[in-house]
Amino acid sequence: MQRRIFKIIKGRYAIDGAGVKLYRVFGSQYTAPLTDPFLLLDFFGSNKIEDYIAGFPWHPHRGIETITYLINGKVEHEDSEGNKGVLYPNDIQWMTAGSGIFHQEMPKPLEYKDQLDKKFSLTEVKGFQLWINLPSHLKMSMPLYRNIKGNRSPTVEIDKGKVKVVSGIYNGVQGPVNANNYVDPSYFDVKLEEEGEFEYKTKRGYNVLALVLEGKGIFEPNGNIIKPGELAIFSDGDFLKVYSENGIRFILLSGRPLKEQIAWYGPIVMNTWDQINEALLDLRNGNFIKNKAQEID
Repeated sequence: MQRRIFKIIKGRYAIDGAGVKLYRVFGSQYTAPLTDPFLLLDFFGSNKIEDYIAGFPWHPHRGIETITYLINGKVEHEDSEGNKGVLYPNDIQWMTAGSGIFHQEMPKPLEYKDQLDKKFSLTEVKGFQLWINLPSHLKMSMPLYRNIKGNRSPTVEIDKGKVKVVSGIYNGVQGPVNANNYVDPSYFDVKLEEEGEFEYKTKRGYNVLALVLEGKGIFEPNGNIIKPGELAIFSDGDFLKVYSENGIRFILLSGRPLKEQIAWYGPIVMNTWDQINEALLDLRNGNFIKNKAQEID
C-alpha cells in the first residue's frame, strides 16, 4: 500500500543561538507526537554573513542525538572535553549527547583556501540540524561524536536523479552512520530531474517525513503537490512514491517511533520533569558532564 499524506506542516522563521536566523521546520512538544522519533529540524541558510556569524556558542545537551548536515560553508565545532574540528560542504556530524555534553557550533564562510570545488559559495552557509530522541534507557548513555566526511556518505544514482544516503539503506546501499538501532533512522537527500521518479520501500509502523527544499513534487496518487518549505507527514504504508515534473530536491526521514513520554526544556529532552529538574540542578552544581565524550572519525 502506498503511503499518503496525513498532514502538511509549514515551519516558521526563528532566531536561535546567539542570533542565527533559521527556518524551524518543526520542533516542539506539540509536533513531537507527529514526528516521533524526530524532535526538531532546523534549516539554516543565508549568503549574508551577519545572519549566521554569531553562531551557537557554548550550550548543553542531554537525552538526544543531534545531526548536522552541511551543504555549503563551514562550521567550526568544539566540545567541553577538548574535541574539535571543522565541517565542510557535504560533511555530517552525528552527535549522541546522551548523559550530557557542552558544545558550540560556529558557522563561518568558506575561505579561498577551503574552495576545493568552485560550485560552493564563499559567503553562503547552508545546512540542517536534526534532533532525534533517545529511548529512556539510553538517555544517560555515554556521549559520542561521529564525524563523517562527505565522500564517505554514498550517493545512489537512479533514473533522472540521485539519493545521498546519510543513514539507513537505499537500494541496498547503506549510509555511513549506524546509530540508535531502537529508532532505526533513515536520512536521505534526494534530487530528481525533470520527470524524475523516486520510490522507497518503507517499514510498517515507521513515521516517514519529507521536507521539500527546491522545486515541487507529487507525493501521493491523488496529485497533491508539496512546495518548498513544506513538510509532508505520511500515513502508514509499504512504500513512498514521488514524481516531479520540473525537478525537486527534498530531505526524507524515516524512523521507528518511541511512543514515550517527553519532558522538553530547551536543549534537554528527557522523559519526566523530575529528570529535567535533575539536569538543571546538575548545571547549577557544575556536574552536568557524567561521562567523557568519545569521538569517532
